[in-house]
Amino acid sequence: MTRAKANDHGAMNGLQVIPVTGLPEFRPGDDLVEHIAQRASWLVDNDIVVITSKIVSKSEGRIVGVPGGTDEREAFRGRLIEQEAVRIVARRGHTLITENRIGIIQAASGIDASNVFSDELALLPNDPDASAHSILNGLKERLGVTVAVVITDTMGRAWRKGQIDAAIGSAGIAVLHGYAGTTDSQGNELQVTEVAVVDEVAAAADLVKGKLSGNPVAVVRGLTLQDDGTSARDVLRPGPDDMFWLGTSEAVRRGRREALLLRRSVRSFTDTAVDPQLIRTAVAEALTAPAPHHARPVRFVWLRSDVKRNRLLTAMREQWRTDLVSDALPPELVDRRMERGSILFNAPEMIVPFCVPDGAHDYPDVNRRQAEATMFTVSVGAAVHGLLVSLATQGVGSCWIGSTIFAPDVVRSQLDLPAEWRPLGAVAIGYAAQPPEPRPQADHADALIEL
Repeated sequence: MTRAKANDHGAMNGLQVIPVTGLPEFRPGDDLVEHIAQRASWLVDNDIVVITSKIVSKSEGRIVGVPGGTDEREAFRGRLIEQEAVRIVARRGHTLITENRIGIIQAASGIDASNVFSDELALLPNDPDASAHSILNGLKERLGVTVAVVITDTMGRAWRKGQIDAAIGSAGIAVLHGYAGTTDSQGNELQVTEVAVVDEVAAAADLVKGKLSGNPVAVVRGLTLQDDGTSARDVLRPGPDDMFWLGTSEAVRRGRREALLLRRSVRSFTDTAVDPQLIRTAVAEALTAPAPHHARPVRFVWLRSDVKRNRLLTAMREQWRTDLVSDALPPELVDRRMERGSILFNAPEMIVPFCVPDGAHDYPDVNRRQAEATMFTVSVGAAVHGLLVSLATQGVGSCWIGSTIFAPDVVRSQLDLPAEWRPLGAVAIGYAAQPPEPRPQADHADALIEL
């Protein structure tokens, strides 16, 4: 296979991809280098020898016998996948995406049942980069040529259908070609463009190797080699640099935990509007909180009308001041308490949670009636907490304020609500004027009593 190409990361005018034919079925202990040297004695300096990892695994003894029964075989394969993995990234049906011990994220830890006997499974080489160096040195000893070696494996790709061959081990070739600081033909300075040369070589070679052709080795010729000491491991993007490093379950757990730690009472908001659908989503998630008797004892009243909100808060403020003065508090303390109510006036959005008795049992015994009311109140509290956490996961601040609890009649009157609806505070919602600092994890020493 020949392709005309003028490439600014090392190709000459013609790029050739040549299969190495006549190689045997490899088994553990076979001298892979000797066989390649015999069948590709025509190698010249700067050739790139591209080798399917399966024959490296076979020659290095990374072949495992498996039980004969279908169920036993699948169970055994599952144990092997976990053995070779350091973490599970994603799972869908029978497909398991893992990060293996080499650091590669791919299906099933790279364990493969193709091109091996029916009672075997192939594991990836223990150290593909070291294997590539060993083959490179062996070919130099036998043929006296300076070549590069790339070991490949088939991988799927996120966001795209189909598999390609990618490098999992290499030696003698600069694996990346960076364009940062150069300018394109239009005079634009390139900032982050970096070509994975070693993966492009792997994919090109697979066009003549393939799964069924029986040619596990190919030679790419025409690329001017540069060896900067890098290897295929340098193509891997480590966790801290990978925007998608977290697996699905990890992302859910970490996102939930970070939201809990960031769930702080926000008392000062920006003027940025909050998307109404975002609030609806948060309420829907809050309604998953447990409730007694399969009832729904919570109602969230979202005061979207500024007129209604201001009228309610003004009436409540008058009630607060009357109550505080009647408590004989000093004027300065009354004023300070009144300032807290301004949070609800200034927040972009405000929701009042109510406890309603829908589905409550009417016990004749007063103690049981009180217990029923407490149970319903606790259920609403769980829903309010769910609302606050859901908002936090979406980057929205909130502050739960207990004010409506002290003026229930005023609230019901202003909002024209039934007498049995009990307001349980109010939630100010908006984007924080100052990003909240993560909450230190609580010390549960005196809060958790183990008996």
